[in-house]
Amino acid sequence: MGEHSTRVQSIAEPSLNPPFIIPQKCRKKTNHLPHFIQKMKAENMNPAVIETFQHYYAKVRNGADGMIGEDEITRINPVDLVQADQLSEFSTPGKKALDKAVIIVLNGGLGTSMGLDNVKSLIPVKSSRSFMEITINQASQQGVRLCFMNSFTTHNATHNFIAAKNFSRPVMHFIQNKFPKILRDTLAPANWRQDPSLEWNPPGHGDIYTAMHASGTLGRLLDAGIKYAFISNSDNLSGTLDESLLGYFVESRIPFMMEVSKRNPSDIKGGHIARRKDGRLVLREISQCPQKDLINFQDILHHCFFNTNNIWIDLEELNKRIKNDGLIRLPMILNSKSLDPKDGTSPPVYQVETAMGSAISLFEDARAVEVERNRFSPVKACNDLLVLRSDRVLLTHDSKLVPNPENKYETTHVQLDPKFYGKIDRFQERFPFGPPSLTGCSSLTVEGDVRFERNVVLKGRIAICNKRKNQEIIKAGSIITGDLQFEPLPGHFLRGSKDIL
Repeated sequence: MGEHSTRVQSIAEPSLNPPFIIPQKCRKKTNHLPHFIQKMKAENMNPAVIETFQHYYAKVRNGADGMIGEDEITRINPVDLVQADQLSEFSTPGKKALDKAVIIVLNGGLGTSMGLDNVKSLIPVKSSRSFMEITINQASQQGVRLCFMNSFTTHNATHNFIAAKNFSRPVMHFIQNKFPKILRDTLAPANWRQDPSLEWNPPGHGDIYTAMHASGTLGRLLDAGIKYAFISNSDNLSGTLDESLLGYFVESRIPFMMEVSKRNPSDIKGGHIARRKDGRLVLREISQCPQKDLINFQDILHHCFFNTNNIWIDLEELNKRIKNDGLIRLPMILNSKSLDPKDGTSPPVYQVETAMGSAISLFEDARAVEVERNRFSPVKACNDLLVLRSDRVLLTHDSKLVPNPENKYETTHVQLDPKFYGKIDRFQERFPFGPPSLTGCSSLTVEGDVRFERNVVLKGRIAICNKRKNQEIIKAGSIITGDLQFEPLPGHFLRGSKDIL
């Protein structure tokens, strides 16, 4: 990791992991489970989903908080992990297994943090193509089946987009379930007449297994001879179905495999893998870490590997487990929220969620394989979108995203002023002709309101600060090689640059 002082400072953030204490008085009050069941049945929810919620609600009433303490796990020894770059010999069996594989894409996000009110995967990201178009083309090039797990908020738009495009290969869909929010004071169902939709929460991407089963998607895939699923996020276009990894997964007869990568300082809040005392692998999210253990959680030299959320699962093994156990009982994540996320005065609630990767602890022979960082490049903010749209990343003829061989630095860290670039509309107004060239840029920091015209080139470590009230413009063809400072009053600021004004 970077410096120890940085680690200590981040640990001190009080908002990272508030304590979850179920008051004893709540457990002694009325058992509201019948009201939850009635509410879920009124929404025509599948019995398997209701039974799953019932399982977690019982845990909440019994005082479970979903925490995984440091004393319950041991760190992963790096030498114990298989290295993905040493699996090239499995490429041939991987190619042979493509007709038995499916790519399942998590497609439930609206991108509200980026100011979107539509499906995030429909944002144009490269050569005017959206996440969704590129993903569909990737699957088509490999001749692999493709399936989207949508949410209730993304399903219609996704279905309509694909139908309008009339792609050459059919695309499957199923819808993620929802759980009722639990009032924190009484453990009763939340009621919010102002907006009844806020009485429900997405149960996390760990719902994928129940949703596949309840929707009939799992059965349809198995009936079609599909045995192996690769699951990734819609905003991570680098998480493609790798034939060597597929071959290794098939030949080794692994029931569940997680791709992991070495953590760096930006990953201190992300889930890491470890081992339970019984030797099984376990995924621990920051919301499952007790406050007293945050120092170890965020020490990337102690817990070295994070979950990329690229997951491989044997569908026959998954189906067998569902038949034997009736449910997929993943470790619970209990999130404390306001009923209305935009209204901090609304009643406090619990949201029951689960993580897809936590299924790794359910399979005795599950494995983690270490992959290069370039298989993990999600777009969570406009900072990430700028890098993806830039010349640092190339889109090949077979719809793969690859690093530009002309990149001078392994990464380019981008930090744009959230006031002017945090939302997609304001971001695009300030890059009307696309991003500047970043192949020779190690980092870009922009503070204040700055607009970039076409063919701007950034070199080295760049910090641009506009302290003036009005927007400043970096003119077309400018080459920036050093920091820029736009002072409140007219003055000189051209050091390290040329042709800026």
